[in-house]
Amino acid sequence: MTMTYYRPIPRTDHARTPHAVTLAGGWCWFDTVELLHRDQAPKLVSADSLPEKSLDRLTRPRRSIAGLTLSAPSLMGILNVTPDSFSDGGDHFDLSDAVSHAHAMVLDGAALIDIGGESTRPGATEVPIEEEIRRTAPVIEAIRNETSTPISIDTRKAPVARAARDAGANLVNDVAGFTFDANLAPFCAEAGLPVCVMHAQGTPDVMQKDPRYDNVALDVFDFLDARVEALVSAGIARDQIIVDPGIGFGKTLEHNLVLLQHLSLFHALGCPILLGASRKRFIGTIGGSEEARHRAPGSIAVALAGLAQGAQILRVHDVKETNEAVRLWQAATFGQVP
Repeated sequence: MTMTYYRPIPRTDHARTPHAVTLAGGWCWFDTVELLHRDQAPKLVSADSLPEKSLDRLTRPRRSIAGLTLSAPSLMGILNVTPDSFSDGGDHFDLSDAVSHAHAMVLDGAALIDIGGESTRPGATEVPIEEEIRRTAPVIEAIRNETSTPISIDTRKAPVARAARDAGANLVNDVAGFTFDANLAPFCAEAGLPVCVMHAQGTPDVMQKDPRYDNVALDVFDFLDARVEALVSAGIARDQIIVDPGIGFGKTLEHNLVLLQHLSLFHALGCPILLGASRKRFIGTIGGSEEARHRAPGSIAVALAGLAQGAQILRVHDVKETNEAVRLWQAATFGQVP
């Protein structure tokens, strides 16, 4: 029997229909769901016709993760302590620069700081474990000494995650979906760390060579579904797992747009959604900004589109500008100052 996928049609209008239900305990509601199959045409049905388990996963309020309350949008500020990241490589490689930037992002509205010591830009090569720890652990420790703001470590490797946890990190964000290092998921379970699991097709050095999918939205959903189940089996609670469809990681421009159109599908996993599209190449291609650091307007447009589909966490470079845009979007959408 072919699998049925449930994509809620999110709405934010103040006039709700009588049979509307709230999406993931957040700010969107829906009364209609698109049924998707791999071998049948899509079909729209009433939300109240869904199986109880599927409707529960779509509507159940998401529990707090690493101190983040997920009933309202949260910003994850990006802090790359690398010499070669695609957008800000070298900008915060110095310890004092990194700490200053983290402090500024918190003041500008970041609810979580994501620290990475290994570039995952297209074409990037692997960084040795010792070097990745040398780049990240001192920065995490220095930031933790100054703020209680949650910190995530952006890594694929258990030893790096362990050093980050010891330095004060609260969450592990793995762009490889916990497939790179078999010891990473068991460590997170043992340490009681929440996680973010992302989809990527291929490793950074080859992921943009020729990415292909049978159906990108459903293929990414199936991957994340399998990874969430594997993490749960490893001892990590489902309500402590964030999912990320991996915009730009082994995807063409067209793939990215399809995923953005279908972003609400991933609520069916029963986990919060992280959208990480900030300054990605497709934004420059469509918006006309060749240089990554000039892509804030396009990045904000994509972020607001994500909020309209109920994405709970936005991973961004331009925290101040995004925070201002989100506040105005909330005010214009819901008629009140957040």
